[in-house]
Amino acid sequence: MPRSDEAEAFFVAVYEAIQEIPYGKVTSYGHIARLTGYPSRPRQVGVAVKHLPESQENEFNSSNVPWQRVINSQGVISQREIASGMQRQADVLRGEGVTVNTDRQGQLWVDLKEFGWFPKVLPSRIGEEDEDEDVEVKEEEE
Repeated sequence: MPRSDEAEAFFVAVYEAIQEIPYGKVTSYGHIARLTGYPSRPRQVGVAVKHLPESQENEFNSSNVPWQRVINSQGVISQREIASGMQRQADVLRGEGVTVNTDRQGQLWVDLKEFGWFPKVLPSRIGEEDEDEDVEVKEEEE
């Protein structure tokens, strides 16, 4: 199903923001939502990541958007319909030097104090705005 222009712009903003997460660091769906100016849309960030194409024929794909660096706000790798997807994300993160732990319930988690990346603005936006201003927050229709 084709996306609306607004949805496509949101997906592009999310993918571009994720591309700025440094190697060996992680951030949350909510933080990507804030950085892109949509602070109330962390779940939609998750949807965008879920629908990231694998084919390199697409401008944004799983080869050039480091999807594995986005986890939930508690540092936990989010549940998937297929459990092997969680393990795949953990393995890719470990390959980047990120320590992925397993708790008693089998959840995979990352220490956000050690590996978290939470800038106030995206590095690509530094200098575009006055230092006292935060990322522009877009009005959302209800």
